[in-house]
Amino acid sequence: MSKFMEDLKWRGLIHTISDEEKLEQLLKGQIKLYLGVDPTADSMHIGHLVQVIMLLRFQKEGHIPVSLMGTGTGKIGDPSGKKSERTLLDYEVIDFNAKKIEQQVRHILNSNVNNEPIFLDNASWGDKISMFDFLREYGKYFSINTMLAKDIVANRLEIGISFTEFSYSILQAIDWLTMYEQYGVQVQIGGSDQWGNFTAGLDLIRKKHPDAEVAGLTSPLVTKSDGTKFGKTESGSIWLDPDKTSPYEFYQFFINTADADVINYLKMFTLLSREEIEALEVSLKENPHLREAQKALAKELTCLVHSPEEYERAVEISKALFSGDIKSLSIEEIKNTFKGVPESFINDEELNVVDFLVQSTICKSKREAREFVSGNSIRINGNLVNDLDTLICKKDAFNQEVNIVRRGKKKYYRVSYK
Repeated sequence: MSKFMEDLKWRGLIHTISDEEKLEQLLKGQIKLYLGVDPTADSMHIGHLVQVIMLLRFQKEGHIPVSLMGTGTGKIGDPSGKKSERTLLDYEVIDFNAKKIEQQVRHILNSNVNNEPIFLDNASWGDKISMFDFLREYGKYFSINTMLAKDIVANRLEIGISFTEFSYSILQAIDWLTMYEQYGVQVQIGGSDQWGNFTAGLDLIRKKHPDAEVAGLTSPLVTKSDGTKFGKTESGSIWLDPDKTSPYEFYQFFINTADADVINYLKMFTLLSREEIEALEVSLKENPHLREAQKALAKELTCLVHSPEEYERAVEISKALFSGDIKSLSIEEIKNTFKGVPESFINDEELNVVDFLVQSTICKSKREAREFVSGNSIRINGNLVNDLDTLICKKDAFNQEVNIVRRGKKKYYRVSYK
């Protein structure tokens, strides 16, 4: 087994390979391999990252990554892992989403290399196939019995599945066949939930080209050690788009990774070497309080998905919050950093601190407010407030529109002016 494949196995990145011996043979030369992404949202989330980074791993080995945007298949909807029919998106929305996602993939893959990535869109051939061509040139190669046995269909039979979604695996098979014929794409990668679609493509290529040398490789879906879904927080998914999830929030998600998960995530998500990850594993066992593994994970991914500059800024924001000195943050950083904390609104541009705390519902009563203030437990915009006669004025707020209140050591609140 090649060192590269051994490394993928050590990282836990291999779930199923259609023909391991065939794949090993192909990897002795330069191959083109593809990952397909349907633009069902205007951004990828971190659940997609393993596969995009897989493309990058192969690219660093000298192979040519092919990013296939599913603008065509996105009009249909992949039934994989879905318990009900997808809501069909408008074509304009799909096109907009595709452009946004392609930008994210381009940012992660290396472009200034000899084996630069290829970007394709399956609408460029799928839109040209007539219904009669679809049935005559492709449909005849697919057995209904075989398709009914696939998990992606079988799991939906009791609930119901439309012919539209039933046909999805044929469309994905056409994609691989087209790329094999026109671009020489021999390998497909993806998540383990895509295996039924992979086998459809493999079967179609082999029926059309009996001597074809092709292989499929899937990776396990990422999970947490406690069995809960990876990539979800109380406020929703962690997106790659900085307008949906700020670089600071992105950084915070990974810096807060549980000890039980962090080494697995370092293996799956980062390009750090085995030696580097094993050293971090030792540090985790011997000095868990230093959180060196979490810091490395957050740094690697924030730099890769955003930039080294955004990583440095995320670290600065974290330090500012830890120390309570938030005065150095910009209004945009304030809004992004504290968008998930409880928010209230007030009308008065000038209030005594006790009234301010009560009206903003940070304290339940004036008595409680006086206790917090007198006990040095209130900071407003980074400043300690322990004088009961202090006035809280709109002119002193961030951009004269929002106050950030810290009660105690960890509880933050946003108080905005109407």
